[in-house]
Amino acid sequence: MSRRCRLTGRGPGFGATISHSHRRTSRRFDPNIQAKRYRFEGRRIRLRLCTDAIRTIDRIGIEAAVARMRARGEKV
Repeated sequence: MSRRCRLTGRGPGFGATISHSHRRTSRRFDPNIQAKRYRFEGRRIRLRLCTDAIRTIDRIGIEAAVARMRARGEKV
């Protein structure tokens, strides 16, 4: 399953782990994705969101957040 936020579109970042001897190995920085349910238009929707997006929904409301997702082309 993809590690991508449905609201912000944030996905994994890539970088390097640097050891004590300064050898570099590739690594992934995954976003903190959580599954969260909301009531929207008389039904429950389940979204996979990063924690930053959960705080955004708490601030602007689920209706405005769904409008943003639909404007980006997401199906909700």
